[in-house]
Amino acid sequence: MRQSIQNIFKDWLKNKNENFSGVFYASSVGDIKYQQTYGSRNKGEELPNTVDTAFAIASGTKLFTGLAICKLIDNKKLSLEDKLCDLLPFDLGKIDKRVTVFHLLTHTSGIGDYIDEDADDCEEQLQALYDKYPPHLWERLEYYLPMTTQLPPKFEPGERFCYSNSGFVLLGLIVEAVSGLSYRQFVQDKIIKPRKLVHTGFYRMDSLPTNTALGYIQNRDTKEWRTNIFSVPILGGSDGGLFTCAEDVDIIWRDLFANKILSKEMTQAFLAAQVVRGKNESYGLGVYRIDEGDKTIFYAVGVDNGVNFFTVYFPQPRIVVSAFDNTNTNLFSLLNDLLEKFHYPV
Repeated sequence: MRQSIQNIFKDWLKNKNENFSGVFYASSVGDIKYQQTYGSRNKGEELPNTVDTAFAIASGTKLFTGLAICKLIDNKKLSLEDKLCDLLPFDLGKIDKRVTVFHLLTHTSGIGDYIDEDADDCEEQLQALYDKYPPHLWERLEYYLPMTTQLPPKFEPGERFCYSNSGFVLLGLIVEAVSGLSYRQFVQDKIIKPRKLVHTGFYRMDSLPTNTALGYIQNRDTKEWRTNIFSVPILGGSDGGLFTCAEDVDIIWRDLFANKILSKEMTQAFLAAQVVRGKNESYGLGVYRIDEGDKTIFYAVGVDNGVNFFTVYFPQPRIVVSAFDNTNTNLFSLLNDLLEKFHYPV
């Protein structure tokens, strides 16, 4: 499998993305199968990306939010059936009072999303949102509420899957209400620190630590690069914005499957197919799942301005494959190449 992964990456790099800037990393238990680094974490200073560089992972953060909620369930402080309106001390406006924790975790709540990623004009919508709500003010999760609570529902709770950033923002607010800690502090104290993730955290965009990749956006006309500091929230939240590195993501997968993060029962629920998305694809409580015959894989993805990320776990050979990019290279094509090669078509 090592040679196959190496060949898939080399072919993808040669045929589709010679300008890749980031890290590609594949490992099995106690053994690095293949790793490659390209490009710069800081173009101005010409500082190269390294295998332990921390990258923003955008919506890959939802994996951590799902784990945070499930830890609270493990500790009997929350249940999947609890209703959002009973948990939060805010005016939830037009959000359906029947929405539960389960609906939010599985993207089946039907609540309006502050940015509709399925829309053709998604980028324009996002820019308009930042014009109204400047990115440097996105520090507290409550700041997102006016963007969400006045939107009409898309459908009845539980009716179907529909990806929702707003839903995961609300999950972060639930973490805060139930735990008494900020969402970021809870993730730091209950997941990052216990798992000894040394290059993982919610970093301010205007105060990034050493060996952290700046995100870059290329001007379509001039081809000049600029950083994404004015194009993403100043501080990540429960729907996206965490920074991490290849080895830390590897630890998360292995500790999850070893029941070191959640109880065995909760781990099984987290990974189970909770809602169907397609012929062979489903979603758990914060992670994507693909079943092909008697084989299953799990993955998480994230895309934002100057950010592209995916990580896949193959349980049978216990192999983790992750890719990080800080220039908006299309990593989905690489992910699809991997899945097709190992017979997990989406």
